[in-house]
Amino acid sequence: MSDLIQKLKWRYATKKMNPAKAVPQDKVDRILEAARLTATSSGLQPYEIFVVTNPEVREKIKPVAWNQGQITDCSHLLVFAAWDNYTADRINMMFDLTNDERGFKNEGWENYRQMLLSTYPARDAEVNYQHAARQAYIGLGSALIAAAYEEVDSTPMEGFDPKAVDEILGLKERGLRSVVILPLGYREEDKDWLVNLKKVRRPNEKFVTEVK
Repeated sequence: MSDLIQKLKWRYATKKMNPAKAVPQDKVDRILEAARLTATSSGLQPYEIFVVTNPEVREKIKPVAWNQGQITDCSHLLVFAAWDNYTADRINMMFDLTNDERGFKNEGWENYRQMLLSTYPARDAEVNYQHAARQAYIGLGSALIAAAYEEVDSTPMEGFDPKAVDEILGLKERGLRSVVILPLGYREEDKDWLVNLKKVRRPNEKFVTEVK
């Protein structure tokens, strides 16, 4: 655990990535697996991750992402896209998958399914999207930690036009909306102004409150 803490101290939001240095696929796979295994509300996994390596697609994304260089300089661009709504089909899909994988049905679990079916689809679509988007952020956190553990640089980004990215990736047709993007790559130390600056976080006593 102390090794992980050291790697979290090492990571920062990389400002300049080396376009000539690619992240090995096995590292990318482990980062994605960490996100896939992340906890989500009711186990619904209401988001997907798009891994964009196509240079032409990333060139299209760059101008709608404030022309941030990491979009095209990174090795792999992860786009976290949340469900645009909770539907009965989507809820049933995850509950059926759970039953198939576990090989049995549980009465309490089936009652919980019916509770969600009677609640989620009836809500406003935007309310459901915002809930799904928060789940995507949990996955983002896991990906950030996993990337640090793999000593892969990353930069979480909200600075982009979601509707434009949705159009570029054809997300609307798949019932998805982009939430946050995460370039993965390796820092270009001699061109990154942030690389040698001290990591600054509030001290523990001003960040953690113990209620005993």
